[in-house]
Amino acid sequence: MERVYQGKTKDVYKLDSDRCLLKFKDDVTGTDGVFDPGANTVGLSIAGVGKANLKMSVYYFELLQKAGIKTHFLSADLSEGTMEVLHATPFGKGLEVICRKRAVGSFIRRYGAYIQSGAKLDDYVEMTLKDDERNDPLITKEGLIALNILSAEQYDSIAKSTREITNLIAEDMEKRGLELYDIKLEFGLHKGEVILIDEISSGNMRVMEGTTNVEALDLTRRVIKEA
Repeated sequence: MERVYQGKTKDVYKLDSDRCLLKFKDDVTGTDGVFDPGANTVGLSIAGVGKANLKMSVYYFELLQKAGIKTHFLSADLSEGTMEVLHATPFGKGLEVICRKRAVGSFIRRYGAYIQSGAKLDDYVEMTLKDDERNDPLITKEGLIALNILSAEQYDSIAKSTREITNLIAEDMEKRGLELYDIKLEFGLHKGEVILIDEISSGNMRVMEGTTNVEALDLTRRVIKEA
């Protein structure tokens, strides 16, 4: 197979003109050995986290598809740590969409003078450009339109879908006594239609149990065990 993309947490291989294979790794994002779903560098490796992230992604892709949300997910081989997906074209060189239900992480680092850490947010959606050299800069709706990355209609559609997806996952977390604080999603175009792509795993979200942060591998175990 031809590897078409080498990412931080997974590699992408081309199967044919309409399908790709994602190979999950044991690397997670973070800084100085500390996990951070909002970081743009690999912070550490955790044995088994790749297959765990795949299991969790499959669970949530299937949950979303049952709710009528279109995604790139086709099938998975849990023993091999791979997921077969539709080939989708990213927006620009990659666009990350973050939905925040509470003010933590990079949000509080930027806006801490105006809001207390942990304060509730009204499903705040922000977008960042995938660009390691520029530390994944935030970009506005107007900026995305000016750079011809998204149309106004695509922006609104993605923001709406992001909130819907976030709340479906948050409701699922609530059943486990957990609270979703924020989540990072990605979207792409498949035959002109905007669909959810990438993965939906503990490495892309921040979840709390009371005031305690639920570590990535523990979160995955809990979701899969109670699925």
